[in-house]
Amino acid sequence: MNYERKVEPMDSLAGTTQSYYEEADNRRRRTRLIIGVLLVAIALAVAWLAFSAGKGDGAAAGGAAGAAKGGANVPSVTVVVPGRVSVQAAIAANGTIAARREMPVGIAGEGGQVVRVLVEPGQWVGAGQTLAVIDRSVQTQQAAALEASIRVAQADANLAQAELERAEALVDRGFISKADMDRKRATRDAANARVRVAQAQFGEARARNTRLNIVAPAAGLVLTRQVEPGQVVGAGSGVLFRMARGGEMEMLAQMAEADLQRIGTGTRATVTPVGTDLQIAGQVWQVSPVINPDTRQGMVRIAIPYSASLRPGGFADARLISGSSEAPLLPESAVMSGPEGNYVLIVGKDDIVQRRPVTVGTVSDSGVSIASGLTGNERVVVLAGAFVNPGDKVKPVVQKSSQ
Repeated sequence: MNYERKVEPMDSLAGTTQSYYEEADNRRRRTRLIIGVLLVAIALAVAWLAFSAGKGDGAAAGGAAGAAKGGANVPSVTVVVPGRVSVQAAIAANGTIAARREMPVGIAGEGGQVVRVLVEPGQWVGAGQTLAVIDRSVQTQQAAALEASIRVAQADANLAQAELERAEALVDRGFISKADMDRKRATRDAANARVRVAQAQFGEARARNTRLNIVAPAAGLVLTRQVEPGQVVGAGSGVLFRMARGGEMEMLAQMAEADLQRIGTGTRATVTPVGTDLQIAGQVWQVSPVINPDTRQGMVRIAIPYSASLRPGGFADARLISGSSEAPLLPESAVMSGPEGNYVLIVGKDDIVQRRPVTVGTVSDSGVSIASGLTGNERVVVLAGAFVNPGDKVKPVVQKSSQ
């Protein structure tokens, strides 16, 4: 069976009203949703803009702070422009002290037993001064005998002369022949000759006795003594005293072959004995013409006056002035050394530190001269060289040169 529902007009109107309200409600929800989405988008956009602006300001502030910090970290270093000054070219050497003219003194006579020694090492003596006395008791008696023989010979000569004179008075009377006169003259001449022989023998004995004593051959300083009282000395005893003639000393300096070419006779030198601050002025008086083939060195002899601080055999340092030249002069603190040799730090272009190898010349109280490696126009780091490295950027502070 078919049943059909009959629609009433009021039911149709009610359905239409309900769908209208539902549609309106949906439209309101969509509008609110769209507005909410827009508000969220706007809020996100504002937040993004605020974040971007803050980040930019922070970066700018950070950049400025970094720049300020970077400028504050650049170290200041003291530099000097040395230029070129006149520097004395000096050569350092060392060697031993010796007597310039050493005199060995020994026995000149026949010798004997030493009675007294009159000098000690370190004493000054004059030429001919007795250094030691040798016993001469036997030699004195021999000399006395020879002196007596002179008187005997003289007496014989006087007698022969008197007999000759008496004979000459009688020869004119014919009592004495000419042959007898010739014999008497010969007897007188022989007696006079014996006198001269006795005198010569006595003089020889006296000279030998004088030579028994050990005397100084020249004025000078006694260096060593090798004899004592009671010692028996003779011609084979060797050297008993050593003396420095006039007290003159010298330094025997060994120098390299290349340095010898720069040294000549008359070169000024300053000698400093080891263990003292004494500086003794001297000059070269002899340069060896021979080079030792093993050491490639030669001998330079520097004459120096006597000083109580000088002892032959001692060691000394010498500084020889071989001329002058133009070179940069730096403080000792500016020159450093490493495995590769000496070097300095210079501030180059854009205030960047650079390392420059140099060759050191003369070292004196005024500073260190640079033989090669610098022209004198560079900015050389004087201080803080150990705290900066090549490639660092620095702020140079120029120090006025005292030269």
